[in-house]
Amino acid sequence: MPDHRTIYEQQAERYHLLISKQAGLRRAVESIRPCRGLDIADVGAGTGRLTVELAPEARSIVALDASEAMLRIAAERLKQAGLTNWRTQTADLRKLPLEDNSADLVVAGWSICYLAGSHNANWESNLRAIIGEARRVLRDKGTIVIFETMGTGFETPNPPDFLIPYYAALVETYGFSHRWVRTDYRFDDVRQAEELTRFFFGPELAERVAAERLVRLPECAGIWWLHL
Repeated sequence: MPDHRTIYEQQAERYHLLISKQAGLRRAVESIRPCRGLDIADVGAGTGRLTVELAPEARSIVALDASEAMLRIAAERLKQAGLTNWRTQTADLRKLPLEDNSADLVVAGWSICYLAGSHNANWESNLRAIIGEARRVLRDKGTIVIFETMGTGFETPNPPDFLIPYYAALVETYGFSHRWVRTDYRFDDVRQAEELTRFFFGPELAERVAAERLVRLPECAGIWWLHL
């Protein structure tokens, strides 16, 4: 499996090309919490997958991520969209540089998993800190929405084993509701599908894409949410 942390620092533009092949998620977020007029914090924002979609409806939005390279792309996309109600800042999800009671909605897309997977010896304390920080910065009646993988290359949920304890804790320990959706990749052609799949997901899945000549690569995503 490729080193995702290195990708986020050194190949952010190529990563953004990959995720641009997925459909947007604004409707999924707004089915849980309408965004118009809200102050939003996107934690682990990356290149702005959620930030750019939610910003037009928000009163304000802050994109936080550990990778400056990813945030530079997010900022450029927000500028190109003509938006001015945003800012970006590097941050650790376990210690957010935000004031208490400063947001109405916290969103996290495919980011908490890097600290809360069971391959990390400190995953439980990491998750406790992350959820605690989200609750701290939220106002009364605020909402947390989390997106994570439920399996790439699968038509129905098949999450990685090392993420199952994290997903269970969200529901059993922290009281989140959850459901899943399809977030398929739709590539321009087989060559692009194979190259981008190899780049981020590794050779085994890429060889399947090439052998089956897949232009649509199925993916499932989980959505967890909590209203305070």
